[in-house]
Amino acid sequence: MTPFLRVYCVIWIALLTACCSTKGRELPNGQNVVSVAPIEVPDESMYPRFAEPIPNVTVTVGRDALLACVVDNLRGFKVAWVRMDTQTILSIHHNIITQNARISLSYNDHRSWYLHIKNVQEVDRGWYMCQVNTDPMRSRKGYLQVVVPPSIIDNMTSTDMVIREGNDVTLVCRASGYPEPYVMWRREDGQDFNYNGESVSVVDGETLTITKVSRLHMGAYLCIASNGVPPSISKRIMLMVQFPPMLSIPNQLEGAYIGQDVTLECHTEAYPSSINYWTTDKGDMIISEMEIVGGKYEAFPVDSGYNKFMMLKIRNITKEDFGFYKCIAKNSLGETDGIIKLDEIPAPPSAFTTTQKSVLDNQTIRKKGQLPIIQTNDAITSNFQGEVYGEQIREFDFDDENSTSVANCLDKNQKT
Repeated sequence: MTPFLRVYCVIWIALLTACCSTKGRELPNGQNVVSVAPIEVPDESMYPRFAEPIPNVTVTVGRDALLACVVDNLRGFKVAWVRMDTQTILSIHHNIITQNARISLSYNDHRSWYLHIKNVQEVDRGWYMCQVNTDPMRSRKGYLQVVVPPSIIDNMTSTDMVIREGNDVTLVCRASGYPEPYVMWRREDGQDFNYNGESVSVVDGETLTITKVSRLHMGAYLCIASNGVPPSISKRIMLMVQFPPMLSIPNQLEGAYIGQDVTLECHTEAYPSSINYWTTDKGDMIISEMEIVGGKYEAFPVDSGYNKFMMLKIRNITKEDFGFYKCIAKNSLGETDGIIKLDEIPAPPSAFTTTQKSVLDNQTIRKKGQLPIIQTNDAITSNFQGEVYGEQIREFDFDDENSTSVANCLDKNQKT
């Protein structure tokens, strides 16, 4: 031991001896707590008295705690703070006795005595006593409750899981905290799910066991732990359900006319995600030409979770395009396919031919009392036009002036 340390110890022992001495007192539970040496006072009115009880204090771990002891008529008596469960003297009057650097003392007007505990830890939880060295010793005690927010114990909690459809699966979530956390499960998207025959939104408890899991159970689940001490905490666990491809076809027979564009459609479900493609009735794989200007085929999938929508667009249908088309889906667990037949249908008639449009235009003009505009056509002679118009004119009624003008016009046309 160095000379400096020896001197420091001697001075500290002398200071404690001069300031106070200690004496053991028996607690109701049998614990022996050291107290300050008592002072006898003959008159009861001269004794100190506690102005108020020491309130119980609840502090979140990591925060600071403050315990207050208020004593009236202290006079020459001394106040000490004692940790009851460990029988440790923390302070005597103005002096800190404990070597715990997180503990400090403050006082006000020789009446209020405050015990400060910085960065409270769980080991600080327990009973604290404020003593006055009267005879008999007078004291008050208060409880320091240290609460701890919940946390997930990762090495005891499930991670993302992959399970085959039809099997049972159990997800586990362990949490710590004080008070003991309450744990529940729910889907991340908030949707209800089938839990052993019942549709539920929340499952209580540390374990989530699903029997005969199906693809509908696939998704993200949240394990949520809470104990009333903010913040609550959660862990996200993905549940993937494996199954071979399944396929459905909205329309197994499609019709199109020559020159039209048509889109064929298949719906698939699979996990792991399937490889999807189209073939012709000859078994040739169809290569998408969507990046080629004027390309014949455009194949494009639309993904939605384990669902895929297969689309095949065929542009400018020709005779050779009619027949059977097969959509195929494969993954590591199997494959499936479906067939769509593309049949030719008659092209819809056009609204009007060129000749019909000219006739109707002239009918509209004649209804307004104006002269027709006769358009020539290489495929139709002027005599044929005159006969057609002559028949149409007889279907309308005109006033005398217009009738004379039209008759003269027709006579001239016939002579020419």
